[in-house]
Order: sequence, then C-alpha cells, then structure tokens
Amino acid sequence: MKIVILGGVAAGAKAAAKARRMLPEAQIDLYTDDTHISYSACGLPYYIEGNFDNYEMLLVRSPEDFEKENVHIHLKHRAVKILPDTKQVLVESLGKNKAFLVDYDKLIVAVGARPVIPQIRNVNLNNVFTVRKVEDGIAIRSKAENSKKAVIIGGGYIGIEILEALVRQNVSVTLIEYAPTIMQNFDDDMSNLILEQLRETSSGRFEILTSEMATEFSGDKEGVKLVRTGSGNEIEVDFVVICAGVKPNIEIAKDAGILLGETGAIKVNEKMETSIKDIYACGDCVEENLIITNTKIWLPLGTNANKEGRIAAINACGGEEKFDGVLGSSVTRCLSLSMSMTGLTEKKAASLGVETVSVTVTKTDKVGYMPDVNNITLKLVADKNTGKLLGCQGVGAGDADKRVNTVTSALLAGLTAEEFFKNDLTYAPPFSPTIDPLLNAAQLLVEKLEGSKSI
Repeated sequence: MKIVILGGVAAGAKAAAKARRMLPEAQIDLYTDDTHISYSACGLPYYIEGNFDNYEMLLVRSPEDFEKENVHIHLKHRAVKILPDTKQVLVESLGKNKAFLVDYDKLIVAVGARPVIPQIRNVNLNNVFTVRKVEDGIAIRSKAENSKKAVIIGGGYIGIEILEALVRQNVSVTLIEYAPTIMQNFDDDMSNLILEQLRETSSGRFEILTSEMATEFSGDKEGVKLVRTGSGNEIEVDFVVICAGVKPNIEIAKDAGILLGETGAIKVNEKMETSIKDIYACGDCVEENLIITNTKIWLPLGTNANKEGRIAAINACGGEEKFDGVLGSSVTRCLSLSMSMTGLTEKKAASLGVETVSVTVTKTDKVGYMPDVNNITLKLVADKNTGKLLGCQGVGAGDADKRVNTVTSALLAGLTAEEFFKNDLTYAPPFSPTIDPLLNAAQLLVEKLEGSKSI
C-alpha cells in the first residue's frame, strides 16, 4: 500500500508514525514545504522568551528518525494539486523549479493553517514577523535580543504569549488589538478581567491598546521603524510581530473537489474521511465537532491535531476508530496570569440559541496562610432549562487551569450543576482551601438555577 501524507508538523507527523506501526510493510511518503517536521509550534514563544537556548528542543522527531523506520520525508516539497480520479498528487520541489506526480492508495491531508496578515500599508517591510515555523522563532528571538522596542499586532493567545516572551527579553512592547478587549474567546467580563490584571502588572514594561488598529508601517531598507494607527498614534519600533490569528489551508482540498464545512475548514466525518474516497484530513485544516452541542467548530490546537492525525492514520490503514470531537479546552499564560477555558462561553451559547445561567467567583487557590497563595476567578455556565454544565473559564495568578480541567470531565459526562456539586475534590493547604473555589462556584450556580426556575 502507498500512503501519502501532505504536511508534517503535528497531525502529519503523528499520522506517519501511527501508519508505520499499523502497516510495517506500507510505503509511506510525507511531503512538506517546511524545513522541519514534527515540531512544537506551541513552544515557539517559550524559545523566544529564553527558557532554553537550543531550538532543536522543539523538534520531536527528525527526518532521520523517520527514515530509520522507512518513512520517507520530503522537506521543501509543496503539494500543488490533488488528482482524485487518478489517485495522484502533483508535487513541486521548491527551489529546483521541478514538479512531479506521486501515486497514492490512501492520502492524508494535514496541511495546517497559516497566519492572517492584516491589510496594513508596507506590511512586507523587513523585521515584520509572524509566528508559525521554527525559523520564525529563531528570527524573532535573535531580533529581540538586540532590540529595545516592539509592537505586537493582535491580543489573542499567541499575541499575549509573545508579549510575555518579549517582556522577559527586556523589550518594551506595545500590543495593539482592534477589539474593545483582548482574548476574545472568553466572555467579555473575563476578557476585561484579563486586560485589567495584565495592565496592573505592566510596571511600564508594556502597553496594551484596545479598540485600535495598525494602519501603516514605515521604515527603510533595513526594516520597519514606525507603526501608525487609525487614531493617529505613531509608535517607534525595532520590529513588529503579527499575531492576528490563523486561517486553514484549504485551497488544495477545495481545488480537488473536497467539500468544505460550515466553518470554512475541510469537512470530515468522525473517521477523518473527507468527501472523496481514500482521502483523509486532519489537524489545523479541518473543522471539528463540538461535543456539547453537536455543532461544528474550527479550533486549531496541537492536542486536536495529534488526536486527529492518529485517527486518520488508523482508518487509512484499514482500522475502525472514531474521533468524537472537542470541548474547546485551552490554556495559556502571560507573565503571572494564567487563563483557561473549556466548553461554551455565554456568548457562544447565545449564538447557538441556548439560554444560560452563570456565576462568577473570586477565591484563593490555596489556604490563605500559604506563602504562594493567589486569587483565581472562575466562571461556570449552565443550561438554564436542563441545569447541565456547559463550560468554565478561569483567570488568575493561581491554579485556574486545574479547575477548568476538572470541568472537562463533567462536560463529557453530561453532568448537571447539582451533580457536579457533589464532587469529592482533593484538599490540603498547599493545594486548595477546605472547600475548593470550583465547588463554591457550583453551589452558587445550583442556587441560581433553582431561583431561575421559580421566577
């Protein structure tokens, strides 16, 4: 059997490794336009920050590792066109002005996503970076170590992770976000809390501008020197990092006649099969099923990509395995602040026509006399009519993420707020107050739900 994989970061590399274990005698070829495979893109901000010096620590497996298992890795090779009728892929060898056809029995499309580049005048100046590949991380770190001022465009996950990285490198940063607040995946009250708490920790090291838009870069042949905004601000810089989101690479699939989903990413079923026989897709280029509501979502995260790559490989090799979907779980950190969420926010639920009840509590994450005690704010969301838990958001300098992780299991189990309140969570002074903040929130949510029924 000939298995061809397009793309080699998380999903593609995972698919290649799993396919080899499933079919020891299969011919497996992986094509990627990248110069590396199987690396942790999520680790790039922490390399830029200086947590470790050797970027090769980001590399999970090398092409040589795969070749030892008879998996053939073709770097700097871009898939140009899929020809389903003849079961071939047209591949271009970058830099060699050469293209050739590759036959396949099973094809796995894992071409990922790419950064969104806003419409900013002179956006192609030197020293304007995006954060996607290993080379991006190397270039940004090198520039940061020899710079004093930078601008970040975008206040989502990557934007605030890069904010931390540059501040740790003693760069003075201005973050520009077009929306009224940052971290728009959260409910507005939680996003505003994140913004407020970050600003409180600034100490002049960085500035966050909201409801603002970069409109023009200016500079010289060496690179960008000035960022102009829609309100007339002019910010002197040594470099700019664009973190304005990503979009799925769907062009090659669409051109082949593969159906796209309602989110605009590639449509797949629970076996990661596309609309064309013997073609599978996985990773940041596909949409997922949101388990709680059985609706579609596009959530480009490394955890999802690895799971999907595994499932795609199993089924391409003749197995029978299903990927039920995702809960929308995520976590990140900026300086001393952690931010985590799972399930539905109130605004996401409202967009799906679901009536909600929510509560927000702020408590300490440990017993008050512990030296490393910190506050955390938790928000629980439930279905007003059924009482079922829908989601949780956590923000704070304390351990917010472990509370959110606890809720993920409750969401999978379909627990109501009342059922969840019966949870027997661990306690010791270094880890939690006697009654965990999550149970405080659950109790208030139960009371609020009961009150809403009597109205």
